[in-house]
Amino acid sequence: MFSNVSIIGDGGMATVLAMLLSEKKVSVRMWGHDAKQLSDISKKRENVKFLPGYTLPEEIVFEPSDERIMAGADLLVSAIPSQYVREVWQRLRLHFNASLPIVSVTKGIENGTLLCPTSILGDVLSGAGENAKSQIKTAVLSGPTIADELARKLPATACVASSDVQLAAEIQYTFNTDWFRVYTNPDVIGVELAAACKNVIAIAAGIIDGAGAGDNAKAALLSRGLAEITRLGVACGAKPQTFSGLAGLGDLVTTCISPKGRNRSFGEKIGKGRPVQESIAETASVIEGVTTCRSVVELAKKCNVEMPITQAVYQILFEGKPVRQAISDLMKRQLKSE
Repeated sequence: MFSNVSIIGDGGMATVLAMLLSEKKVSVRMWGHDAKQLSDISKKRENVKFLPGYTLPEEIVFEPSDERIMAGADLLVSAIPSQYVREVWQRLRLHFNASLPIVSVTKGIENGTLLCPTSILGDVLSGAGENAKSQIKTAVLSGPTIADELARKLPATACVASSDVQLAAEIQYTFNTDWFRVYTNPDVIGVELAAACKNVIAIAAGIIDGAGAGDNAKAALLSRGLAEITRLGVACGAKPQTFSGLAGLGDLVTTCISPKGRNRSFGEKIGKGRPVQESIAETASVIEGVTTCRSVVELAKKCNVEMPITQAVYQILFEGKPVRQAISDLMKRQLKSE
């Protein structure tokens, strides 16, 4: 079990994990790219922007220094939106020691490179530091984890995936509590792809809600959405069973039904006829599914995998296709076996 954890990021998930670890008497420090914003959180003992309504333990230290946030830590948590992971870690690279393990809680795929978060970390940080090795130690923590519910200590589960079995077990024991149960999983690529793709399907679920298409349509969306996520994952070398587990089906269901989910809520606005850019601007947090949708479409094309729902979301977001037309076209596709 790790006893000194530094969290890179100051969003909702970063904050609630800091609260969880602090309660377990783990020494926790949080870093954010904006020193003023970090200072405001520290003074108010509340993350008003990303997790309002919860008092943060006095034991959590807010550290703006790139160098000091690394010093003394035995585990780093990377809680940065996927499209900013490279930028932030290039900034922190100078102070990083490659012997220090990192667990990522980011859900997304980088535009252009089509890399998942732990692969971005490996790309940026391998060879960093004075005594760096060729490979860094990484893991990913993922599952149905709405930050607000975790802050209220409602029962929740997640899995930690790593090619390093011992590292996965240590992270498992570090984060596990009486109300937050953590499993291990060796399938890193499956867990990360499931986490990224479900945000795109969640936008589609919101569109279904906003358009008033009904519960039958939403159930069909979730089941067929999971099918296409699984197809992509298997084509990329993931294990099929991962997609029926916490990181796959579990996270997909939560994201598609929760009224607090950013991606679903954003999709609902689109389904009601709101302009895409206007809906993005109204959301304080990053809507991961929007940028990730571009990457998933490109990755599917590269792997020759059919993902009609994801393609429909892409057409609505980036090509201006009307919602009703997109739904109609999906329903009129050539008949086939399930």
